Amino acid sequence: MSSSHILLWSFTISLVVTVLSGLVLIPVFCRLKFGQTIREDGPRAHLRKAGTPTMGGVLFLTGITAAAVLVLPLNLEIIAVLLVTLGHGLLGFADDFIKIVRRRSLGLRARDKLLAQVVMSLFLGFTAVNLLGQDTSLTVPLTGMQLNLGFWYYIFTVLVVTGTTNAVNLTDGLDGLAAGSMAFGSAAYAVIALMMDKVNLAAFALAVAGGCLGFLFYNRHPAKIFMGDTGSLALGAGLASLAVLTGTELVLPVVGGLFVMETLSVIIQVISFRLTGKRIFRMSPLHHHFELKGWSERKVVHVFWLAAMVAAVVGIGLMYNFA
Repeated sequence: MSSSHILLWSFTISLVVTVLSGLVLIPVFCRLKFGQTIREDGPRAHLRKAGTPTMGGVLFLTGITAAAVLVLPLNLEIIAVLLVTLGHGLLGFADDFIKIVRRRSLGLRARDKLLAQVVMSLFLGFTAVNLLGQDTSLTVPLTGMQLNLGFWYYIFTVLVVTGTTNAVNLTDGLDGLAAGSMAFGSAAYAVIALMMDKVNLAAFALAVAGGCLGFLFYNRHPAKIFMGDTGSLALGAGLASLAVLTGTELVLPVVGGLFVMETLSVIIQVISFRLTGKRIFRMSPLHHHFELKGWSERKVVHVFWLAAMVAAVVGIGLMYNFA
């Protein structure tokens, strides 16, 4: 199969399988009452979303896995990115399941989730360096400067993966926001991987993009299903894994600029409140701030999608100067 066919089929299979999975699984989740519990301190308008099925990440994880198994060679590179993605999806599934069973907005303990994320991140770092022969150096965009981290590269990988997964998780607060933003981010990484002659990773990135677009068929406003932590943790892990396996970890914050912005809004809000007792934003993450300013949910999502698209394009632009 030619490279172009691999890319096309990976995207198409993931999209189609995700849509078909929704036709089967959404009614099942409704019957099982796998409904979302809405946080009480969130925008009041969100309370009407209570009971909407969650754990929808299962839909696009099914699509991504189908594309990987049916189209891609299951070499060590693809196995690593797939395992880290599915592993985080399983972690998120456990978190979502506990929320549903116990009827609360909090699932697994934070330290348990973090420990699992650290283990999977170290697996990714070890595989990249010791089994795939990847360098422990980081290339600084626009400068060509090389920073050799040595042993600290493994710690850095943990920061990259855990930071990205939690950033995407924070962004998943409005109908279609995280899925649409990830579609742009993963599409950007498909281009980046192709620029580095890593066709299989590019195809995996397109599978993620296809899965996200297929999921939007059900997740766009008003959402018929939410991705839950099952989806947001898996998507963040997949994006971070693509950055690690292409050696573009320092390009990732640009490609995922929207996720960085959402995370920074939470950090700034917490620091400001603890130091001064005042809030910078009406509510964090940032998308809630604009909701409370009177923007409609659709407007917030569309503007943030535009920001995600611009960030993705700028990130690709950095690759033209990437040594």
